[in-house]
Amino acid sequence: MNNNIIIGTAGHVDHGKTSLIKALTGIETDRLREEKKRGITIELGFAYIDLPQGLRAGIIDVPGHEKFIKNMLAGAGGIDIAMLIIAADEGVMPQTEEHLEILSLLDIKKGVIALTKTDMVDEEWLEMMKEEIAEKMNGTFMEGVKIIPVSSYTGDGIPELQEELAKLANECEPKNETIPFRIPVDRVFSVDGFGTVITGTLIEGVVKEGDTVTIYPDKIETKVRGIQVHSQPVKQAYPGQRVAVNLAGVHKSELERGDIIAAQDSMDTSMMLDALLKVTADTERHIKNGSRLHFYHGSREILCKTILLDKDELIKGEQAYAQLRLEENVSLKAGDRFVVRFYSPLETVGGGVILDANPKKHKRFDEAVINDMKAKETGTMQNKIALSIKEHSKQFLPIDDIKKRIAITDEEFNKKIENLVKYKEIIKLTPKIYLHKDYIAELNGKCLMMLKEHHKNFPLQAGIRRDEIASKLIRNADANLANAILAEVCHLGDVKTVDGIMSLKDFEPKAEGGNKALMDKLEKAYIDAGFTPDATDAMMASLKAKPNEVKEVYNSLIKGKKLVRIDATLTLHISVFEKALGMINEQINKDGKITLAQFRDLIGTSRKYAMPVLEYCDNAGYTKKIDDYRVKGPKLG
Repeated sequence: MNNNIIIGTAGHVDHGKTSLIKALTGIETDRLREEKKRGITIELGFAYIDLPQGLRAGIIDVPGHEKFIKNMLAGAGGIDIAMLIIAADEGVMPQTEEHLEILSLLDIKKGVIALTKTDMVDEEWLEMMKEEIAEKMNGTFMEGVKIIPVSSYTGDGIPELQEELAKLANECEPKNETIPFRIPVDRVFSVDGFGTVITGTLIEGVVKEGDTVTIYPDKIETKVRGIQVHSQPVKQAYPGQRVAVNLAGVHKSELERGDIIAAQDSMDTSMMLDALLKVTADTERHIKNGSRLHFYHGSREILCKTILLDKDELIKGEQAYAQLRLEENVSLKAGDRFVVRFYSPLETVGGGVILDANPKKHKRFDEAVINDMKAKETGTMQNKIALSIKEHSKQFLPIDDIKKRIAITDEEFNKKIENLVKYKEIIKLTPKIYLHKDYIAELNGKCLMMLKEHHKNFPLQAGIRRDEIASKLIRNADANLANAILAEVCHLGDVKTVDGIMSLKDFEPKAEGGNKALMDKLEKAYIDAGFTPDATDAMMASLKAKPNEVKEVYNSLIKGKKLVRIDATLTLHISVFEKALGMINEQINKDGKITLAQFRDLIGTSRKYAMPVLEYCDNAGYTKKIDDYRVKGPKLG
């Protein structure tokens, strides 16, 4: 396990961040302003420190206010330890407080305070300053952390600071190397002889030389030609490392700061996300529904519109569920952190955690939506996967696309999917399509309503064709998928499908009043006609009733298997047809075959009637035609 640590510095301008980093590491980060002439280098503002016990930590140096937003957020997903730098001669300043708020929004858990420029103050002042700073940290994640006085000029306190950083580094959780890797791009440049190079923090997964990768959000595929970590060539890089990656076959103009380099086809794009949005405790600004904000995620900055789902307005210290609608595509995952700043003037006002990386549009103050948001925030990973499948069941989103939006290993994801199927929370239709039980239940309810109404209006009909129901309820599914979905509906036990016709489970066609008389009359006409009825249209016309009523009665008799439609013009009563089958069977048992002439003579008709009946029997599987005679088919044998 390669447990690489990223330390993020924060603090007011001129409080000695760059000097302290040089004292800790021996690296003058300002000298990296000029690109090196050879090889590929890490961007300005990044250094590394060798800590006790063989740990090497990357340090993100942020020398100014805007640089803090642009550079610190570039590696936000990978920061493990915050080093808050406060000058002893000035103490906590407004920018210090803003940086502390942002670190909290990014959910940084560990930190240390370096009290710099101690050589410029006396001991009494230093003690007073330590007390003041400790008080200011109350209520923040920095409450109770060590405050270590240091002087970059004399070296006092540097060993103690290094020791504390090493202690904190050893307490950090090992990073996940088994999920697909991703790197938010914070710099793109070209190097003669190498081509296009990007730099960034490898926030999760492992990237290897030769890997095929995807550039998001434009989904450009390329290969990793080379990797450097701390200016040294490596074959692979691990989460928590600052990396420079040389990409093959892409021009510098095809990438920009804010893009994501990730494992091939491991992410998706979206212009919308669900989030738990929190307003900072110190701002006097309010976030109202519809507010336009600057959204910062990874190394990307985008304008967005804020839709508050359970409140009309957020004031300092408050939080709410929100949907952020972005002006550009992004690629992100549930669980990622973000920061928002006011559109004008530019001021940090809040941030939070992404709950869904590619949601549907939501209605405000919808109880079901709010409940789902709570589940996304506090539920188990298995609950969150089930909820994501539930939200996307109507779109039949492939399971691989669900997986892309969640930072989880394939093994763990598949295990949770198996559990959900086992406990019937979700239903596996195909290897790629899984649907939530609630979606099937919803379709079942709609089917019940359709069928109840249909049976009421058309009591003679057996039901509604399955493809007709699918076309109304499952418009965006192909025939095979629609049939599989409706089969799951039938498994619930409220509806049935017989010969492609769906009906309520206990429904049988019934004729009442005038229709009953009409049905009896038509059935008797066919019984009386025997093997030689008139053409179907003529038979129905002979009843002298409304054509639509007669047609309904005729169809009902067909679906009720009282009549057999031989072809477009010939229909027989079931008793007549079964008599014909008996004759065919008897003749084949006698001679091993039956000819058209033999069948014609048996039923006492002409070729006009005999031929269609034999062809129907061939198609239905009762007989099988060989040359000019028939033998038994599978349904007759």
